[in-house]
Amino acid sequence: MTTANKSEQSLRSALTAAIGFPAIVILAGVLGWATPGIYAPISPHILPLLGVIMFGMGLTLRPGPVIALFKRPWILLVGSAAQFIIMPIAGWAVAEALGLPAALAIGVIMVGASPGGTASNVVAYLAKGDVALSVGLTTLSTLLAPILTPAWVLYLGGTSISVSFAKMSWTVVQVVLLPVIGGFIVHLLLPKLVAAMEPILPWASAITVAVVLGSVVAGSSASLSTVGPLVFLAVVIHNLIGMSIGYGVARACKLDRAARRTMAIEVGMQNSGLASGLAKTFVPAPEAAVAGAIFSVWHNVSGSIYAGFARYWDSTHATTSNEK
Repeated sequence: MTTANKSEQSLRSALTAAIGFPAIVILAGVLGWATPGIYAPISPHILPLLGVIMFGMGLTLRPGPVIALFKRPWILLVGSAAQFIIMPIAGWAVAEALGLPAALAIGVIMVGASPGGTASNVVAYLAKGDVALSVGLTTLSTLLAPILTPAWVLYLGGTSISVSFAKMSWTVVQVVLLPVIGGFIVHLLLPKLVAAMEPILPWASAITVAVVLGSVVAGSSASLSTVGPLVFLAVVIHNLIGMSIGYGVARACKLDRAARRTMAIEVGMQNSGLASGLAKTFVPAPEAAVAGAIFSVWHNVSGSIYAGFARYWDSTHATTSNEK
């Protein structure tokens, strides 16, 4: 098979995954809600599974984009600032506008105050965004989370959260940095093997993300039936605000199309698994964790729809230059 044919096959596989990802995500969420017990054996292995996702993202990185990222540190700072300003305030504003009860409001605020989710790296890849930038933004926002997440929740929601910076930072190293670096090294050492694997990488990542979020939904299944619809509305509005403003910030900074897509995804997609865990640990009311569970499903659906649209746009508006 020629290089051009391989590239075309990889593109078709990624496009199909981008379109099929929402269906996989919805199925995983429904299973988590209806039969939470099936995820019981998976729950202890969430972190290793996230590491597998990040390793797959590392396999897609090329030296050129990585080097370029270190030459543009200001983009990381702009992206992280957008992440921790837009989403916490938007979460609070949506909760106030919908008149959510205190426990539900705190859950939405926790989602907004959380760092970028690891699934955002998968969606950035599917959307033909800047994957190196996506990984960098996810990592930086997560490292900032031990300080900024509790501060925002305390300020906006009135609940104090104690999080170990060292523990969370080491978790990021294990789940994000080491797997990504490992995948990147494998790509450098075995480029032909990685090229042969490229057509299946989008599907492998999509399925792994679906398994992870299904487990998150399973953990909050008992509360979904009673408060789910109202929180779902809040989550959809919150997510769309983040993606829209994130894209707008990137456009105002005159970033290229790939970076704008990544910024929209990174700002709009949160580490909702972390939000659910914090809610369960620090908020007595069980329904506080529902926002994180619903966000786990919805942001992957909306992100995947966006990725499918982005690829469709590229296929129908082929150009040799970036959108101005």
